[in-house]
Amino acid sequence: MKNLDQLLKIAREASSEASKAILEVYNSEEFDLELKGDNSPLTKADKVSHQIIETHLKDTGIPILSEEGVDIPYELRKDWDMLWIVDPLDGTKEFIKRNGEFTVNIALVENGVPILGVVEAPVLELQYFGLNVKGSWVKRDGKIHKLAPINKLNFSQEGLKVVASRSHLSQETQEFLTTLTKPEITSMGSSLKFMLIAEGKADIYPRFAPTMEWDTAASQAIINSLGGNVVNLENRSLLYNKKNLLNPFFKVY
Repeated sequence: MKNLDQLLKIAREASSEASKAILEVYNSEEFDLELKGDNSPLTKADKVSHQIIETHLKDTGIPILSEEGVDIPYELRKDWDMLWIVDPLDGTKEFIKRNGEFTVNIALVENGVPILGVVEAPVLELQYFGLNVKGSWVKRDGKIHKLAPINKLNFSQEGLKVVASRSHLSQETQEFLTTLTKPEITSMGSSLKFMLIAEGKADIYPRFAPTMEWDTAASQAIINSLGGNVVNLENRSLLYNKKNLLNPFFKVY
C-alpha cells in the first residue's frame, strides 16, 4: 500500500478534479435536480464528482464508502480496517442556492479514526488538507499555508465565536447557546463550519442535528491534526465505519 503522503496526494488530486467538474455544472445552471429516498436533493454535480473521485481512489486498493456510492452492508464493511469515506458534494442545498458554501470531502479512516482529510470549496478556491501525524494546510490563491494549532477553549469566556449551520439550527443548538456568555454567531454551510475552527476564525461548532459519517470524517481528520476536538455529548471522539452511519450529536472546538 502507498504511504500516507502518497495517499494524501491522490486524494488532493481527486478533490481538485472533482471540484472542476462541479464548477462546470454550477456555472451551466443545468443541475438535473432530483430527490433521493430521504427527500434530500441530488444533482448532476454530485454524480459526476462521485465518479471522478472513485476513479482516482480505486487505484489505491482501499475500499470506498461514498454518499453517492452503492449501499455496502455492514457485514462486509466491518472487516475493513482502512477505508475511504467520501462526500462528493457536501452542501447540495447550498449548491442549489448558489451561495458557494459547499465542499468536496475525502477522508481516510483507519480502525474507526480519520487519519487523512481533504476538504475543498470549489467556488471559494480553497483546499484544506491534512494528516493526523503532521498537521494541516490550506491552499488559497494558489499558495499553501500551514495552519496553526487550535487554541484550548474556555467555555466560560465572554464573546465566544460560534459557527452554526445555515440550514439546520435546531432547538438543542439554541439551548446550548444560552449556556454561553454573549456568544457571537456566524452561519455557514457544509464542512466550511469546521474549517472556520481550523483557521481560528471561530471557537466552537455545536451540531445538535443529524449528520452522516461522510459529512464529518474529512473535517475531523483536519481538526484532530491541529489538536482540536470533534466529540459527542459524552466527550468521546466520533468514530467511523459504524453499523449505523448516522453520527451522534457533537461539538467541535
